[in-house]
Amino acid sequence: MRGTVRLTCAAGLFIGVLMTGLTACTGDSGGGGEDKAEACADGTYAWSGVRREQRLTALSDPIRFKKKTGTYRSRLESVGDTVYRPSVTGTPEGADAAEVIKALGRHLKVDEPLAGPSETERPEQDHFFESSTGAHEGAYYAWAEIDLVEADFTYTCGDGEPAKGHVRTWEGTGAGFLPCSEPSDETAGQIAAERTCPPGSEAAEEA
Repeated sequence: MRGTVRLTCAAGLFIGVLMTGLTACTGDSGGGGEDKAEACADGTYAWSGVRREQRLTALSDPIRFKKKTGTYRSRLESVGDTVYRPSVTGTPEGADAAEVIKALGRHLKVDEPLAGPSETERPEQDHFFESSTGAHEGAYYAWAEIDLVEADFTYTCGDGEPAKGHVRTWEGTGAGFLPCSEPSDETAGQIAAERTCPPGSEAAEEA
């Protein structure tokens, strides 16, 4: 698992989560290769259709504290069987998928690198959350998520025909733990509340 783990928690709680640009296109190798590489070094991307989607990847069973509890640890069960892998179609000649993904990251001005071609998120990986230094009481919900991003691109390199393609990857993964009296502002958290919080609770009602 990779990415920045974004924690969502109630005020005063500490949660520990245990969770297992393009430089050049080189052209042909034939005559004039040096001139071709120099021209392609100034190639540029034009990005369009950037789409972000947060998906729920793991969910706890309903959490109920009958009395105040300071420390709690639980396993989050995987939701679905989707295996996430970054992909790039239409990779420009002389580039590779990793370079295209890095270029998208620069365009989005992300704080952490986007997931690269060798990275995978599998549902069978274990997700755990652990909270401490809190006074948990009542109903809670917990979840894990992945923040997907995709975009179309056109890469123009020298006088060559522009290359067009598509990128799918993710910005990071995260987890949250909240009382059912507190709605989440995360899409995955809202789904988790709807599925596990008691009917009529504020989090479930606003999901």
